[in-house]
Amino acid sequence: MHPTIDQRFRGYLPVVVDVETAGFDARCDALLEIAAVIIEMDHRGRLQPGELAHCHVEPFEGANLDPKALEFNGIDPWHPFRGAQPEREALQTIFTPVRRAVKRNRCRRAILVGHNAFFDLGFLNAAVERTKLKRNPFHPFSTFDTVSLAGLAYGQTVLARAVEAAGIEWNGKEAHSALYDAMKTAELFCTIVNRWQALVELEERAAAEPDP
Repeated sequence: MHPTIDQRFRGYLPVVVDVETAGFDARCDALLEIAAVIIEMDHRGRLQPGELAHCHVEPFEGANLDPKALEFNGIDPWHPFRGAQPEREALQTIFTPVRRAVKRNRCRRAILVGHNAFFDLGFLNAAVERTKLKRNPFHPFSTFDTVSLAGLAYGQTVLARAVEAAGIEWNGKEAHSALYDAMKTAELFCTIVNRWQALVELEERAAAEPDP
């Protein structure tokens, strides 16, 4: 009997989050895009990417927009076709399906999974503080970081190289969008955890076999 996802992660539901921003300072620089991938568990106890949530975000009033950051991610914050939402609405777009998934899986909270997770969590927490939004479903400081996991599993810390080392397809032209990076980070996280679980089960079966 495989554990359920709430049992597997001590009551926390892994949710992959990726953000695109106008700089590195979460308190001063604009949050421009956010995506989340809710992690699910199948009947075999294997993780898989689940429901997606994604939105573009309007820069908050007085936000700094670093030209170098915008050049890097290719985002025009004022493009009329972005369909960007104010920060509070954007957070609700992300948080609503996450809250539902936490409840459905009998978890206590969501736990952010990210590649350099401190960066994504920092911008998420800063936006929550600015908007005074209640009922943030994410743990305020604990994370699962795929940089560390990929370094352990594959000896790679750059997302593109780690994804490729895991045998997952990578399209460099789509990279640096929150949605694409979140999806690939989710695949990477699931691949590493599932690989570990398979090794544990193999060892358990070997230990259970009678000595010749």
